[in-house]
Amino acid sequence: MIQQPDAASRQQAAIREKIDALYRDESRRVFASLVRLLGGFDQAEEALHEAFAAAVERWPTDGVPANPRAWLVSTGRFKSIDAVRRRARFDKSVAAIAEQRPTATLSEPPPDDPALPDDQLRLIFTCCHPALAPQTQIALTLREVCGLTTEEVAAAFLVPPPTIAQRIVRGKAKIRDTRIPYEVPSLDEAPERLDSVLAVIYLVFNEGYSASGGDAAIRQELSGEAIRLCRLLAALLPDPEVEGLLALMLLHDARRDARATPGGDLILLEDQDRTLWKRPQIDEGAGLVRRSLASRRFGVYTLQAAIAAVHAGAPTAAQTDWAQIAALYDVLLDAEPSPIVELNRAVAVAMRDGPEAGLALVDAIVARGELADFHLAHAARADFCRRLGRTAEAREAYRRALGLAKQAPERRFLEKRIEELQ
Repeated sequence: MIQQPDAASRQQAAIREKIDALYRDESRRVFASLVRLLGGFDQAEEALHEAFAAAVERWPTDGVPANPRAWLVSTGRFKSIDAVRRRARFDKSVAAIAEQRPTATLSEPPPDDPALPDDQLRLIFTCCHPALAPQTQIALTLREVCGLTTEEVAAAFLVPPPTIAQRIVRGKAKIRDTRIPYEVPSLDEAPERLDSVLAVIYLVFNEGYSASGGDAAIRQELSGEAIRLCRLLAALLPDPEVEGLLALMLLHDARRDARATPGGDLILLEDQDRTLWKRPQIDEGAGLVRRSLASRRFGVYTLQAAIAAVHAGAPTAAQTDWAQIAALYDVLLDAEPSPIVELNRAVAVAMRDGPEAGLALVDAIVARGELADFHLAHAARADFCRRLGRTAEAREAYRRALGLAKQAPERRFLEKRIEELQ
């Protein structure tokens, strides 16, 4: 039966949407597999784009394969090998390099290769090799493995994008020059890389939970990927802090549907419809927190998860146990001092003791020069001033926050607050 032109157009549009969705959701996993098979970042990046270009060309006529990700990995790998062979015809030295590649890269992987699901985790461990500086490990992994832009990584570190770009270049060169293997380390070696791996997963989640910029407050694909990776890690390396991080992400993600309106505007925690919170996910997270605390080998992720569990356990905003949350922040601040933890603690203290107490703490942080350019510090200060009736100061602080905010929903929220204070 001959399809009508409209039907054919709709089918092609559907396939193109499928390819776009695959690129958005699966490209970094395809990339990780290609790095394993081809042995380098640059080759894998080129092969990735070749594979998706081939999909755009062939799938509208051939149809979408049964296992699209395996097809993309296989196609990308053979595109790379073909490119090497083409260059080898003109350069015998390149031919020699091609012959030196592992034999395994020349055999076609089975379409349901069981190693595929773990390739991204394998590459995270590679990028978190102790030969690299910790900040380079994290920046490289976020950019190359998780697909965050240089600007998004820079926002996570609170540093300018060129600084992050330099770290990434140095990291890739180090891996190439010192021939760091692409492999998950043994159980004996894994713990020394665990801190960086957990930091990477959490930063990916944070970018999904509250995007550093753009039109959307929430990027669910990143949060979901971080949770998936952490579940894999927990199965590979049972550890209280791995479970603590998984609990933290589950507890935060459980509130996702209540955090924004259908139009994408932010809803503060105190105003959220708690019937939209995912109770099975909260129960799982709370159970992991209890198990990690009971081990007495927990760390900062478990402490943060414990704070999230207190929020999740409150039937209403008014019934939140702010005294317990403030006490947990005291412990967290002792374990890992940072201006961000101080800021969060200031909010908890304000809810326990009143806005004047919180304002004094935030002013002290900003006076030290830390977080002076962090919009949430000024937003918190504005909120405390608003609650104290210091309207002019509140308005000015909201304007300062608005000048620093890059995420559209946060900007709309701040603009609304300013308008309310006119």
